[in-house]
Amino acid sequence: MQNKVLYLFKSTGSIDKKNERTSLYYLWRNLTFAPRKIMSVLVNKDSKIIVQGFTGSEGTFHAGQMIEYGTNVVGGVTPGKGGQSHLEKPVFNTVEDAVTATQADTSIIFVPPPFAADAIMEAADAGINTIVCITEGIPVADMVKVKSYLANRSSRLIGPNCPGIITADEAKVGIMPGFIFKKGKIGIVSKSGTLTYEAVDQVVKAGMGCSTAIGIGGDPIIGTSTKEAVELLMNDPETAGIVMIGEIGGGMEAEAARYIKEHGTKPVVGFIAGETAPGGRTMGHAGAIVGGDEDTAAAKKAIMRECGIHVVDSPAGIGAMMAEVL
Repeated sequence: MQNKVLYLFKSTGSIDKKNERTSLYYLWRNLTFAPRKIMSVLVNKDSKIIVQGFTGSEGTFHAGQMIEYGTNVVGGVTPGKGGQSHLEKPVFNTVEDAVTATQADTSIIFVPPPFAADAIMEAADAGINTIVCITEGIPVADMVKVKSYLANRSSRLIGPNCPGIITADEAKVGIMPGFIFKKGKIGIVSKSGTLTYEAVDQVVKAGMGCSTAIGIGGDPIIGTSTKEAVELLMNDPETAGIVMIGEIGGGMEAEAARYIKEHGTKPVVGFIAGETAPGGRTMGHAGAIVGGDEDTAAAKKAIMRECGIHVVDSPAGIGAMMAEVL
């Protein structure tokens, strides 16, 4: 190995031939101990992204928007269209083919609901690290299989039924409107796409900007929970404060709140949508349904306040509250 490295750097003039041992030592030392660039949460400008469902209408439109934003889209997958070019990017028949050719590490899925679960599992099989599934309406039974399938794999699923992820000024892997994002220090976790945009707009206008926004999705079974997304941002050196937007139904917000109480090192501003929703009725998202006393907006907000989260009663107060507590 040493001889190969030495030959490589001799041929490029990077090693002084009169002092090979000394030069090789400093080369090894710099490679081993040089400070590494701080990585953004989940995606950044160096991420290599493929689009599953690339040539369909949704995939085409949003992939075009991603490329326009500056995202490093390296290709796409549409079975039966391998070898073609689309949006000046190569098309592959399978995710495995795409990974082999491009070393892709991230995938975004625009595949119809009946086939989306298979698309997620195919991406995981191919070794994709971050899988973002935009598709809405995947049968719950299919997602139960996906959840079990991913349990013993290293891939992280965001979604389904989500707006995706964006690391401001670096990479947009989703359907969020890129123009409202400006690089900054506030991370955002949300079940709601529209409220994500509202929160981003407020923190940007307040001069704080956004580090990474993660839309986790509003379905009953999703890949990454509120707590897991908050934990990612809590451990991110580029994020100084976190906005957590939840909604009625389920226990994810309470789980995240308890994590924040025990491990939180950054201020968190929270909002729960669905204050006026009637009990037992699904509101918008399939997972937004009040089935018990702790599923209500009031109960969730009480738990969040007890855990030290700065809760606002209106989304209009998110930016002002963050500016106050940061």
